[in-house]
Amino acid sequence: MATTTWVAVVANGLSSDDGLSATLPHPLPTIESAEPASTDGEGTQVLTATLPRPRLGHQWTATTRASHRSRGSCNDAAMPEEALPHPVTGQLFASPVPAGTGWPGDPAGPATPVARTAREVALLAAGAGGVAELDACVSVCRACPRLVQWRESVATHGRRASFADQPYWGRPAPGFGDPAPQVLVVGLAPAANGSNRTGRMFTGDRSGDWIYAALHRAGYASRPTSVASGDGQGLHGIRIVAAVRCAPPANRPTPAERDTCGHWLDRDLALAATSIRSVLALGGFGWDAVLASARRLGWGVPGPKPRFGHGAEAVLAADGGRPVRLLGSYHVSQQNTFTRRLTEPMLDAVIARL
Repeated sequence: MATTTWVAVVANGLSSDDGLSATLPHPLPTIESAEPASTDGEGTQVLTATLPRPRLGHQWTATTRASHRSRGSCNDAAMPEEALPHPVTGQLFASPVPAGTGWPGDPAGPATPVARTAREVALLAAGAGGVAELDACVSVCRACPRLVQWRESVATHGRRASFADQPYWGRPAPGFGDPAPQVLVVGLAPAANGSNRTGRMFTGDRSGDWIYAALHRAGYASRPTSVASGDGQGLHGIRIVAAVRCAPPANRPTPAERDTCGHWLDRDLALAATSIRSVLALGGFGWDAVLASARRLGWGVPGPKPRFGHGAEAVLAADGGRPVRLLGSYHVSQQNTFTRRLTEPMLDAVIARL
């Protein structure tokens, strides 16, 4: 029988069985052989087990190193009892997805530093040397306990029935798109069964259907749909972020959560300051978040405060007085699109002005 080797990394205090149960589907396949547990240089127990090839086509992925490390690492989320195949790659993942285990587009690794307080968010954001480092830190942030609890509870036992056979990202959604964008799109927050499932901004839900279709019509997106990480979608000249990076209960972040996440947005704007010509704010929440961030960065902001509206425009002055246009659009939420408060021609008209 064909076999492959699975390496499970088990934190101190957990048994080898616990580690395997967290990384393999249930019922567990028969283990043909297992080497005695060893200890690596960091004091982490390592167990190597040889398993039979699955019958249904997907092999256990030997390159996946499922980690349960000591408190303080970026992989300290509670793990469910089973791993499920990614809808594009077929690779098995636990939910929430541990950093650095092979999820398409995962910017983080096991050594990525984790922010656990607002002050730590501010320090890590300010110290990010580029978009890749910023996205990595964003994607493992645990600074807001209410948001961490919600995103992970949805990922483990609150999945929508139509996605019950898929793993859930269950982490903050990093930015997506061009690392040196001419346009920055700022939304509200990830959807619980959208970006919180797929790990990509505006991906896997009706809001994403609208924004990516519009961006494709305008030449910014390579595909009109964005259904899952690893589906081939790419953005050119544009980057999408959110004012709040975790899915919030009832889609309503608290002021404290907004302010904590604001440090990530500050750094996004600062890193893009030399390349962007415009910012598209989806909804009043995103509009206000951009204005607040611009003020914190010392950019020039018109007074009195520019009012949000569909098609509204304000000109900000970035470093050196460089003009950056802020445009507003009604959010692409179902509440707006189903009621036709926002139509495709309305969205296209704003995007054409970017």
